[in-house]
Amino acid sequence: MADVAQERHPSARENDWVENTLTPTLEKSPERPIGAASGVNIEKDGYARFTTISGTPVRRLYTQADLPADWDSAIHLGQPGQPPFTRSIHANGYRGKLFTMRQFSGFASPEETNQRYRYLLEQGGGGLSVAFDLPTLMGYDSDHPASEGEVGKCGVAIDSLEDMEVLFSGIDLEKTTVSMTINSPASVLWAMYLVVAEKQGADWKKISGTLQNDILKEYIAQKEYIYPPAPSMRLVVDTFEFGSKFTPRFNTISISGYHIREAGSTALQELAFTLYDGIEYVEWARRRGLDVDEFGPRLSFFFNAHNDFFEEIAKYRAARKIWYRVMKDRFGAKNPRTWLMRFHTQTAGVSLPAQQPMNNISRAAIQALAAVLGGTQSLHTDGYDEALALPTEEAARIALRTQQIIAHESGVTQTVDPLGGSYFLETLTLAMEKGAFDYFGKLDAMGGMVKAIERGYPQKEIAEASYQYQRAVEAKEKIIVGVNEFTVEEDAPSTLYIDESVATSQAAKLKALRARRSNEDVRRCLGALRKAAAQEPKAGTHGVSPANTMPYIIEAVRTYATVGEICEALREVFGTYTEVSIA
Repeated sequence: MADVAQERHPSARENDWVENTLTPTLEKSPERPIGAASGVNIEKDGYARFTTISGTPVRRLYTQADLPADWDSAIHLGQPGQPPFTRSIHANGYRGKLFTMRQFSGFASPEETNQRYRYLLEQGGGGLSVAFDLPTLMGYDSDHPASEGEVGKCGVAIDSLEDMEVLFSGIDLEKTTVSMTINSPASVLWAMYLVVAEKQGADWKKISGTLQNDILKEYIAQKEYIYPPAPSMRLVVDTFEFGSKFTPRFNTISISGYHIREAGSTALQELAFTLYDGIEYVEWARRRGLDVDEFGPRLSFFFNAHNDFFEEIAKYRAARKIWYRVMKDRFGAKNPRTWLMRFHTQTAGVSLPAQQPMNNISRAAIQALAAVLGGTQSLHTDGYDEALALPTEEAARIALRTQQIIAHESGVTQTVDPLGGSYFLETLTLAMEKGAFDYFGKLDAMGGMVKAIERGYPQKEIAEASYQYQRAVEAKEKIIVGVNEFTVEEDAPSTLYIDESVATSQAAKLKALRARRSNEDVRRCLGALRKAAAQEPKAGTHGVSPANTMPYIIEAVRTYATVGEICEALREVFGTYTEVSIA
């Protein structure tokens, strides 16, 4: 993390404490030997080898002297619900509405996942978050050779509108918010969702939820991309344009730092790269001729909640403040709703080891508490067994109960930004803000995030951070309980197992579907989609651009064209992407 870079001027009272209280204490009881922070003068700076999980040195004590001389709470904090939104985007915090409690779920067949969704809603879950299997994420049908061995394993298998109808059977989509973790084929799965809602009789203008749809982080971290960057960005902007006209309550993107952090980034890199991805999306949408105040209010974000409690809270607070400045100063947004950063948080899957998995209940609780104190609008807590397999029903229930205990028993939701004004937290928040803008300057100089990705810049930064963290763990400079300290021999716990019967069932359903649908209609709609995709999109004067792919995808979905067929039609026009090797 960046240093706020200011000279400290401790008060006479602090100097007296150092001389008369701290020094005698250290002589009798030296501070415990934690791995030394690189380049830090321990004697001069007083860091005593303590750092955040990202490697930022942590001082022994934080006072007014650690804040800039011109630090003003009215400017840097403001009031909740008012610029710069450091404290909250809502004036009354969670006193009016609690964070939405989502559980990321999806496994095996649409029928089995539907049962899990109903269970979670019956247990008090406030929204659903759909996990798709790898073939679906990569735009392949379950019977494609590339899907072998992966059908239903890391999420639910969705091949057609028929599967989506089963997935949400008995669930009122006008009353239930749904988040879908899908990226390259995002417009296809969203089209299926919209048609299912339509068949239920739901009003598109009333449905709410979130489409992840963040292709930039795929190139940076997760690597589940299909098409090259330019046409992929075009598809994202198509959803912005379509959504602003027809689904005003649905978030057409969830700009995701979660996967960047899971790939090994620091908290600062997660913050900076995620927000700059947001800047890149806005830039591309404006080139289409879209008004930032029309699509901007539906941009949402998705952050990781890792183990370092205060660092995570500072990250969320800085994110709101930075996004306000970017939307107002860089893009000239006038609509106050466009200034607001709304975000979902998920506890850090990468932090949950397979060893002593029950310990992960504690980790998820600490991480979730940080997200709540940081002001998240929506939260998912990981199951304790996720390092071993998809969560069991018991693990999913404990994860949901963790959120409910925080919301209803801890007392932290009763006041807005309860840690605001802490010298330590405010120093971390300022450092996050400064560090993010430093990264923005570097990315601007490269010509934007797409150009930076093509030269491998964010990938290299994350790889280096990941290496340094792993080195610290192996050197025991960072202790992971049950992994590199406090280990025990243990039996393997029971886990959820998905066998190959799902693949067989999905293949049979696809064969039957292709036999009874109108394949002539499918070919006609796919041909129209190819033609639209081959055109250069321009801003639409009425509704959406004639070359916007969303209406054509929706028509193809209505004919029961499959995910694989629609994605293949787009592959024929756009081609596929192979990442350039990074030295």
